[in-house]
Amino acid sequence: MAHYIAIIEDAGPDHAVGVWFPDLPGCISGGDDIDEALENAPEALELYAQELIGDGRQLPPPRTLTELKADPEVAEDLRNYMVALIELPPRADAAE
Repeated sequence: MAHYIAIIEDAGPDHAVGVWFPDLPGCISGGDDIDEALENAPEALELYAQELIGDGRQLPPPRTLTELKADPEVAEDLRNYMVALIELPPRADAAE
C-alpha cells in the first residue's frame, strides 16, 4: 500500500488548514482544523489517483522524507510546516 507525505499548513484559528502532497502536483485538501484536514486527505489522494488512472496515466511513486528534504523546492516547506504520512486508500491503490 502506498503512503504519500503531506504538508499541512495551519495559518491559525481564523483560516482553513491546507494539505498538499509534494509528489502529486495539484492534489490538495483541507479542513477547518488539523484533524479535519487529515481526515479529508485520503479522499483527496483517492480522487487524484482515480483521475490520473482514468486519463491513462500512472500515479507517481511516493518519495521518502529523506528524498523530499533533498529537493530544494520542498525542503523549506518541510522545515516550516507539519508533515504527515497519508495512506492511499486501498480502492485507489488497487486501481493502479
